[in-house]
Amino acid sequence: MLNRSYTSRRELDEYSFSPIVAVAVPLVLLLLQAFLPKMFPRLLILDLPLIAVIFFSVSRRSPIAGALTGATIGLLQDALSGGYLGVNGMAKSVIGFAAASIGVQVDVENLATRAVMNFVLGLIQSVLLFAINRYLEGLSGVRFLWLHELVRAAINTAVAIPLFALLDRFKVRD
Repeated sequence: MLNRSYTSRRELDEYSFSPIVAVAVPLVLLLLQAFLPKMFPRLLILDLPLIAVIFFSVSRRSPIAGALTGATIGLLQDALSGGYLGVNGMAKSVIGFAAASIGVQVDVENLATRAVMNFVLGLIQSVLLFAINRYLEGLSGVRFLWLHELVRAAINTAVAIPLFALLDRFKVRD
C-alpha cells in the first residue's frame, strides 16, 4: 500500500530569495525605469517595475506578500516618477495579489503561461491606471488607447520572458 502525502501547489513550488536579490533587483529596475526613458524616450513604453512585481509575486505564491510587494514597488515608482503618489502603488498591489493568486493555481514555470500571464496582467494594469487617473484623480482628459496598451503589454511581455529566465537562477526553494 502506498503512503501518499498530498500538499498544495503553493507548498510544493514556493520560492524565496536572498535579501540582496529581493531588494537589489526591484531597485535596479526602478532606477532603470526612472532614468532610461529620459535618455531614450521610446523606452517609456516599458514598465520594468511591473515585471518585478509579477516575477516576485508569482515566485512567492502568497497573495498578501504579492500585494505588499506591488504596493511597495508601485509607491517607489510613483516617488521616482514625480506623478501622483499612490497611483502605481494601488495598481501594482492589485497586480501583485492577482499574480500570486495565479501562481498558486497554475504552473507558472511554463513559458507560454508566463507570456500569457504577463500580457494579461499588463493589460489589467493599464485599465487600473486609466480608472485611477480618470475616476479617482479626476483627470477627465485621460483616454484609453487600446492599440497602444496592447503594444505596451506585448513589449513588456517580450522583455519579461528573458528577464524571468535570468531571475529564476536566484530562486531558493523553501
